[in-house]
Amino acid sequence: MSPAPLAGLRILEVGHILAGPFATMLLADLGAEVTKIEPPGGDLSRQVGDAYFASINRNKRSICLDLTSRQGQDRMRELAAEADALLVNLKPSVVRRLGLTYDSLRRVNERIVCVAVTGYGLDAGDDPAFDYVIQAATGVAALTGDPDGPPTLPGYSSVDNSAALTAALGLLAQIVSGRGGQVEVALRDVMLAQLNYRAAAYLNDGVEPRRMPHGAHSYYVPAQLFPTRDGHLALFVTHDGFWRTFAAEAGIDGFPTMAERAARREEVLTDVTRALAAETAQGWEARLRPLGVPAAAVRTLPEALDAAPEMIVRAGDYRLVGNPVRVAGHRPEFRPPPRLGEHGSLVVDGD
Repeated sequence: MSPAPLAGLRILEVGHILAGPFATMLLADLGAEVTKIEPPGGDLSRQVGDAYFASINRNKRSICLDLTSRQGQDRMRELAAEADALLVNLKPSVVRRLGLTYDSLRRVNERIVCVAVTGYGLDAGDDPAFDYVIQAATGVAALTGDPDGPPTLPGYSSVDNSAALTAALGLLAQIVSGRGGQVEVALRDVMLAQLNYRAAAYLNDGVEPRRMPHGAHSYYVPAQLFPTRDGHLALFVTHDGFWRTFAAEAGIDGFPTMAERAARREEVLTDVTRALAAETAQGWEARLRPLGVPAAAVRTLPEALDAAPEMIVRAGDYRLVGNPVRVAGHRPEFRPPPRLGEHGSLVVDGD
């Protein structure tokens, strides 16, 4: 087996809950040595529950430091002097007050990469920026749900997880450059960037996005959820070849081009809905997948996990979803999350 792709990379992490810890866990899975710098009470996610904490903190070390004390600051600078990168997930004022920026740490390590994950940017203040708040603020919630109902939210932390992936990319990009420096990832900016074609349609053509029934795609038809005889089916027909194959299997005539299907959306949806009602969602999936038509029955999370056993890993006593990045020739190791201060502790009463 080949060495881990990020072996030898030393990363410090300061922050709480999800975006920062998930970013560094993905890097740790790929071989980076990640050290959590935790306050005396620990990362707040420890209070949520052991399984929650494990889901975003396996493969790490933990050092407990009071960064508000002189001794804690001194030890932090010692660690930074030997690190390749620092990823911080805190309010901007706290990041600056604790000296966790490149401008502060370059004095001890000119090559360190400092990544700050914040709500709106290091210079934008401390306005609350939790996941659901950002979904509301960026238009994501307004795009989600049935058009005749209220806006809604997905059932997972889409903003934090997206920011984590972006932060990991930004950290590695600056590492590859061979230079130290400050990298910023704002939750708001991440979600606006992910609204790419929706934003482009408005900015260039003045087309305001709107919610579509059953989560329908704004361009492709039919591309949405459909009821079946039992369960719902996600069907995603884009180009005309997919449509010809699907229409032949479903017994539907007409609408041969993407432009015609878009122009006659309601007629297409009526015909597709009628055809799909003749079979169950699982049945349609079994029929359409071998034909290359993008379709899947709607599953619960337990059903999805049962269908992908290769993605389940064991880290100590925990069963978790593994890293989605697979590197040929390398088999990652999954170690349990660290105990608070397991690899060192410096907490001083008073300063």
